Amino acid sequence: MRKDPIDRLLKPIDSFIHDQAASGTVLFISTAIALFLANSHWRDAYHDFWTHSVGFKVGDFILEKDLLHLINDGLMAMFFFVVALELKREFVGGEFSNLRNALLPIGASIGGMAFPALIYLFIVGPGSPESVGWGIPMGTDTAFVLGLLAMLGKRVPPAIKVFFISTAVSDDIGAVSVIALFYTSDISMTNLLLGGVFMVTLIAMNLLGVRSVLAYGLVGIGGLWLAFLLSGVHATVAGVLAALAIPARTKMSEASYPARLRELADKFAAMPNAPGNTISSDQLYLIRKVKRFSTYAETPLQRLEQGLHPWVAFGVLPLFALANAGIELPTSFTGLLDSKVTLGLLLGLVVGKPLGLLLMSWALVKLRLGQLSSGVNWTQMVAISVMSGLGFTMAVFINELAFDDAVVRDQAKLGILFASLVAGGLGVLLFRFGPAASRP
Repeated sequence: MRKDPIDRLLKPIDSFIHDQAASGTVLFISTAIALFLANSHWRDAYHDFWTHSVGFKVGDFILEKDLLHLINDGLMAMFFFVVALELKREFVGGEFSNLRNALLPIGASIGGMAFPALIYLFIVGPGSPESVGWGIPMGTDTAFVLGLLAMLGKRVPPAIKVFFISTAVSDDIGAVSVIALFYTSDISMTNLLLGGVFMVTLIAMNLLGVRSVLAYGLVGIGGLWLAFLLSGVHATVAGVLAALAIPARTKMSEASYPARLRELADKFAAMPNAPGNTISSDQLYLIRKVKRFSTYAETPLQRLEQGLHPWVAFGVLPLFALANAGIELPTSFTGLLDSKVTLGLLLGLVVGKPLGLLLMSWALVKLRLGQLSSGVNWTQMVAISVMSGLGFTMAVFINELAFDDAVVRDQAKLGILFASLVAGGLGVLLFRFGPAASRP
């Protein structure tokens, strides 16, 4: 059947928007722009821009934040909301729904989180003021890594991508837990209890069968997120909790959906055509019924995940990078590693991350608690483990929560930046010059 021109136009755009690799490219461009501006004669204007305040007032209540905190506390909550939706989908009907399949990536990710933190603590000293940054090298930047894997094409077997995404999902669980437990300010129990009330409301809505995305948005943003923002617990945790309350079941079964559609299609075909280019009120009623049944056949979780993903991938994350990646590079790199924070993060991500992933994977395979997928060899596992040290977005985000001193934050960003460059570059080289992917 001949495609309408608009369909031919929209299909590649839709594929592009939902492509994680493309979002990694946009993220890279945003990071490059931030670095350029921070090291140009516009550096003062760049830094001052993010200090502009934005807020609103309702009666005596005033909420005001500068642009940097609005992005980090507000928009990044949307990022963690989408991440949590993906996590829930994986546990409900994805890779993690089968414990046997989940054991290798979960075990590997535990090693990939623990080793970087331990190496960082060893470098800076467990009792030092900088030791609070131990959570920074734990995460992996999924969008950046998938962008590099897409560039490598057939050199990377699909099973390696599945393994990486599974470990990245586990990393996200760990990072969210660390943020919730260890990177919070003074807690207001009143606001925290109020947040608990809104969370119970969301759960009750789920149990009662409420499927309106708008209703969950009003309670989640206007209630849960705002309460957590004022409580001292980082507001991104509210995004995770809200996602866990979103229904992950359909209102209409897979078997009945096509049957109902065929029934409506037959009724529509039997109706007489309306005069002109319009349709009759009966035809319009059937079309609306088809739309309603289509909504019943999909889960609110997946509808939200697919709807918000483009906004997060091509809006929130690039804006976060633009606001947070602007560090002034040193004129000479001879003293780059004089800072223990910089050295600790560099070694944590470049050495600790691959070491933890590989050792745990090897141990689980040897103990027969997990196995490598068909077509995957250990050289490719080394390559993806090294590339997983590219922890840019999550590392920069936790860095903003960990350190109050701007100088230490910049030292940490420098370590994150160079670790990401080294891990990404080495990973690409290992994939490109290592054994090619064998057919499963």
